[in-house]
Amino acid sequence: MTASTISPETHNTFKSTISGYTVGGRAHSLSAWFVLSLRLMMGWAFAYSGFTKIVAAEPFSSGSYLTHVASTNGNPLAGLFAWMGSTSWVVEFANVAVPWGELLIGLGLLVGAVVRLAAFFGALMMLMFYFGNWDMAHGFINGDFAYMLVFLAVAAFGAGRILGLDARLENYDVGGQTLLERYPRLEYILG
Repeated sequence: MTASTISPETHNTFKSTISGYTVGGRAHSLSAWFVLSLRLMMGWAFAYSGFTKIVAAEPFSSGSYLTHVASTNGNPLAGLFAWMGSTSWVVEFANVAVPWGELLIGLGLLVGAVVRLAAFFGALMMLMFYFGNWDMAHGFINGDFAYMLVFLAVAAFGAGRILGLDARLENYDVGGQTLLERYPRLEYILG
């Protein structure tokens, strides 16, 4: 087995300051493998979930879930979910957006393309599932909340650059500049 080492001048450090508070750390050399694993795990889970909804014998329908689930569990957003469930265009949108969104998010993560954008929408979906499946029996943290944080970590660590297409897309030559040099705002969706 080969061991990786981090030399002091090339170690992977990160630091962020928000509202005057600074946090930082240094990643272990194996961190890239764990970030890649998180990206692939969430990619597979979402691609599979979306695919099975799309090819199911019965078409995917969110109406009953939106209308009834939030009102039965003390959800602080019960009114919003009830409104969504009783508004036909929202139900029709969700009937398409959930299965196809899951599939596209999953595929983006699996191939490592537009990972930050895919992870953002994955985290948004998990936030909606978190409130839809609201249950305080075990406190505020549940699987939906944990998966939301996994999506955010995948985005924060630029997981698409680890054996993913984003590394190639970011370095694509556009008139003598890389794509990111030419269009720096793409950093928010690639990586």
